[in-house]
Amino acid sequence: MSLGLDVLVADGHLQKTFRGNVALLAHNASVDSSLVHAAVRLKSIFGTRFIKLFGPQHGFTTDAQDNMIETDHYTHSYFNIPVYSLYSEVRVPTDEMLEGVDHLFVDLQDIGCRMYTYIYTLTLLLEKCSNSGIEIIVLDRPNPLNGVDLEGNILDLQFESFIGRHPIPVRHGMTIGEVALMHQTYWAKEKANLKVIKMQHWNRHMYFDDTGLHWLLPSPNLGRTESSLTFPAIVLFEGTNLSEGRGTTQALEIMGHPKIEPFSFFKGYLEAKIKQSELEGFILRPITFIPTFQKQMDQVCGGLQLHITDRTKYKPWRIGQFLIRETYHYLGDDFEWLQPPYEYNYTQEPIDIINGTDKLRHWITTNGSMEALNDFEDLKNYKLQLEDIKIY
Repeated sequence: MSLGLDVLVADGHLQKTFRGNVALLAHNASVDSSLVHAAVRLKSIFGTRFIKLFGPQHGFTTDAQDNMIETDHYTHSYFNIPVYSLYSEVRVPTDEMLEGVDHLFVDLQDIGCRMYTYIYTLTLLLEKCSNSGIEIIVLDRPNPLNGVDLEGNILDLQFESFIGRHPIPVRHGMTIGEVALMHQTYWAKEKANLKVIKMQHWNRHMYFDDTGLHWLLPSPNLGRTESSLTFPAIVLFEGTNLSEGRGTTQALEIMGHPKIEPFSFFKGYLEAKIKQSELEGFILRPITFIPTFQKQMDQVCGGLQLHITDRTKYKPWRIGQFLIRETYHYLGDDFEWLQPPYEYNYTQEPIDIINGTDKLRHWITTNGSMEALNDFEDLKNYKLQLEDIKIY
């Protein structure tokens, strides 16, 4: 298959339609199918008209860990052009940063989950560049979780944040190009000059490992394709005092706490509850690990690793809610909700920002039933909107 970047590289006529100065918003995973970085390709195509680089959260080089760790602006040592961070003192480029730019290419690998910030860097950019004359060109990339399966609650805009700006479910089923089109169709107050360069030979049923492409870190703690699949479940633990595996080599695939003895927790407590839940398509494996940084640093944690056995039955959002509910009641007073600030929100509880509602926290604390989760998934209107903007 061909990425949007591949299509641009191969099409000389398309390249000639971009007559002005060019900038690029990209990160570590912004490579073509031959593993050549987008910045190298744009420099080759546009020469001295390639004038600026931008980086999202985690930086242009994707080396900054975790939330609320900002990256600096600098001059790139090879390309000798400015690199502006959109996760710094600003989330939106200033007029000075955009000065002289006619075409701004966006080439970011999203992971298909609402709590991932790159789609919001894109929509903020679209809002900034509306009525500006700057053309935004999205070089489209696969949704690693496929473009068919949807899951989770729609964000309540009372809990809007940089990990949730728009009314979409947790597993949203869009490519990043489709997010841009959804924004322009349903969310934008003013339209931007937007172009999406589509992929070739991608279909909505594909997971990332169906594409034949190489997996590169889109952020520092998603080291494998499996990490993108477990992310919608395990990321929920960011709102608690349990480790989600940061500081290990299996971040966002594992969870644990120093007060958990893993085999007792699994065999003596959780195994029967999994059967009662009727959740399928996964195995939880008891493990012990020691985070080298972040939560529970240098503490021996007992916990679980999430393994996917059947993607057709696997429901990560439900599994994540189930696991938080059970660890909350298992640990008792040793379980704590993470306290603000989280993603620069200093008032609302982090778990509510992650969930996009406070109602799921109450579902957890009151030991709500798995059937009650159905009430959170009202996706009818969203599905209609998605059908309206699909380009594959």
